Amino acid sequence: MSEERNRLTRSAALASTGVAITLLLLKIWAAWVTGSVSMLASLADTGLDLLASLLTLFAVTHAALPADEDHRFGHGKAEAIAALMQTLLIMGSAVAILWRAIASFGNTDLPRAPEVGIGVSLAGIALTLLLVAWQRRVVARTGSIAVSTDALHYQSDLLLNLAVIAALVLDIYLGIHGADAVLGVLIALWIAWSALQSARSAIDMLMDKEWPEARRNELIAMASLVPGVEGVHDVRTRSSGAVDFIQFHIWLPPLMTVSDAHDIVDAVEDRLMQAYPNAEFLIHIDPRGHEDPLAVHLP
Repeated sequence: MSEERNRLTRSAALASTGVAITLLLLKIWAAWVTGSVSMLASLADTGLDLLASLLTLFAVTHAALPADEDHRFGHGKAEAIAALMQTLLIMGSAVAILWRAIASFGNTDLPRAPEVGIGVSLAGIALTLLLVAWQRRVVARTGSIAVSTDALHYQSDLLLNLAVIAALVLDIYLGIHGADAVLGVLIALWIAWSALQSARSAIDMLMDKEWPEARRNELIAMASLVPGVEGVHDVRTRSSGAVDFIQFHIWLPPLMTVSDAHDIVDAVEDRLMQAYPNAEFLIHIDPRGHEDPLAVHLP
């Protein structure tokens, strides 16, 4: 599964980089020909998308490295770091677009060659739909937070391209002047909101946030079903990239031999590995009823 995951995440990162380069070249030409604020905003966002895609490519490649002497828990958090850096890039894009859109209010110059801007935006929509479909498939199979955040960029690009088309149609063909600037502001606000949303998962991973309660309860119930286990407590869980780290204490009969206790721990790990194949386990044995005074407050 690990090799398959690495192959899928790398393919998604390479695909997003290729799409970003293609759209960047198209939008440079369209922004120069049309002079549209919305197209300029779209160009700026695509430029940052390219940086984010390159960052994703680096992150998924680095996260795939095995654990080493200096990183005993692996390199999975590289994806979360990349996702967080991507959100900063998105927020910077939003601020730049908002500033440019506000500055364009009152400008009487109309965009030129609207058919160029509309054509490039339609091409962008087509490429983005194909890319997002592939990214969603990869995320569904790998759970990659870096690819998921990258996909969020491109999902917002769908609205961005639609907004460019709407701005050009309203401003040029329907004579509603100022629509270009207004939609530029709306685009900037949408991008900023998307950045804040995508930052949550990355921060949760970096801060070692616990699993949701339902998933923790499922883990506890599964471990408790192993014959000989008389209780599960002091459960701690976290995720780093594709790897889950699970640790907990189990109660066993006080007079059980070390050999028998070891067999039960092995049985618990075997059962849990079926449900969490990419997990690493740390299971501590306690005699029945014993509680660690330093961890008694943990559920």
